[in-house]
Amino acid sequence: MSDGRQPSSQDARLEGVFGGPLDDLHERAVRPGASPALVRALELRVFLALAEAQVVRVRDRVHAAMAPDAELDSLSSDALRFDAEWLVAALAARSGYRTALDKLLAAMPPPAVRPLAAPAAVRPTVASSNLPPAPAGAGGGVAVRRG
Repeated sequence: MSDGRQPSSQDARLEGVFGGPLDDLHERAVRPGASPALVRALELRVFLALAEAQVVRVRDRVHAAMAPDAELDSLSSDALRFDAEWLVAALAARSGYRTALDKLLAAMPPPAVRPLAAPAAVRPTVASSNLPPAPAGAGGGVAVRRG
């Protein structure tokens, strides 16, 4: 079985977006406090790679069956029909995973404004206020006079 590291058409894009080679990204994804976007992107990447491998497998099988030197007696319309259905399913899966990955990456803030995750010991804490509680019925809002 695969460990999920077979190549996909989006590997270079993921390396660019998340700033490192895939092996490093996989290591970062299993650390505590890993970016949820990175974890999800790598999960989608595994599914995409599998769908792309299926497309290639069916394409190669059809090419072999239709090769000029292939035996005509081994040609089966039922097998080709089945391969066509499988190819449709694999291409639909590939398209769906690419769309999901596109949406995930589009929802991420640009690299310049992404917050860096600080270790728990360094994160600022909010201290409780020494101010008295607001009087009942104050509502906390600002009244605007129209007139």
